[in-house]
Amino acid sequence: MLVHPQFDPVAIHLGPLAVRWYGLTYLIGFGLIWAIGRYAIRRRTHSVWSYADLDDALFYGILGTILGGRLGYVFFYKFSEYFAEPWRIFYVWEGGMSFHGGFIGVVIAMAWYARAHRQNALAIIDFIAPLVPLGLGSGRLGNFINGELWGRATDLPWAMVFPQVDGVPRHPSQLYEFALEGVVLFALLWWYAAKPRPRGAVAAAFLVGYGTFRFAVEFTREPDSFLGLLALGLSMGQWLSLPMIAAGIALFALANRQR
Repeated sequence: MLVHPQFDPVAIHLGPLAVRWYGLTYLIGFGLIWAIGRYAIRRRTHSVWSYADLDDALFYGILGTILGGRLGYVFFYKFSEYFAEPWRIFYVWEGGMSFHGGFIGVVIAMAWYARAHRQNALAIIDFIAPLVPLGLGSGRLGNFINGELWGRATDLPWAMVFPQVDGVPRHPSQLYEFALEGVVLFALLWWYAAKPRPRGAVAAAFLVGYGTFRFAVEFTREPDSFLGLLALGLSMGQWLSLPMIAAGIALFALANRQR
């Protein structure tokens, strides 16, 4: 039986300023997207992007991730609580980010970028989609370091006890998500995008891939205590993933009709 290492959530103390691991994992994720994006521009002859395009789009994407992730958490998970005290939306130090909200925020940001730069939004998202798992994987490591979003009880040999929760062996679901949503999804999308595809096909592959992996891992993840399981015994994460899968299938069909 494994025991969570109980990392200190603060990586560095700079006087009165505390730099937390979770914030650093976000920075690392954005840094990886920037670095691998530049590599993709340099090595893929069918890319029409320049380094300046990537820098500009990444700025839009960071805004979309942070604003969308926070507002998504507010609306999807704790709407009534924040509706009663709306000023707490700005209390980001209390935590609370939603991937699905961040995803919507990035899509809006990329559409905004495309309009401002007179580019095709789907083409931009096709380029960005294979890079997104790098940020997702980094964020999941941040969840593991914080000892949050733990899994359901299990008797598997690699079960892990999270002492800050209880003494029950649980799935290390953060590591499952790191492996599937980060490493595996990145490898699949990088391979799929290596050759020219119909416009929208890579974005569709991301939607289906992430939605499927997240839906599956949610069976091992402890539901949020303030929500529990919803209709049909599914978690909020699973219900939010189903529209992603459906949208990805529809986008695949549309992309192949227009190829």
